[in-house]
Amino acid sequence: MSNQTLSKQTLVGGWTTYESLTIVDRKVFNEATKNGKILGVNYTPEKVATQVVAGMNYRFKCDASLSPSEVIWQAIIVIYQPLDGKAHIVSITRL
Repeated sequence: MSNQTLSKQTLVGGWTTYESLTIVDRKVFNEATKNGKILGVNYTPEKVATQVVAGMNYRFKCDASLSPSEVIWQAIIVIYQPLDGKAHIVSITRL
């Protein structure tokens, strides 16, 4: 076995690793979630992974909380951005 370093590769159709959000990522998140508030729960995106499909899938790792409670939990929000049209929530999973 050689001592070569393996380079990180993204498979076609695969998810990227979680990274910091870009301006575009924040715009998609805010459009789909109406600025991070869903049914009384506040979601703050911390990291994002993406997947190129016929459009783009976003997997946002978020901190979630209910106001005025100080309890915070993590959740994954999956959002789909079609080639034409508005971004929308596919799923929310509490971690």
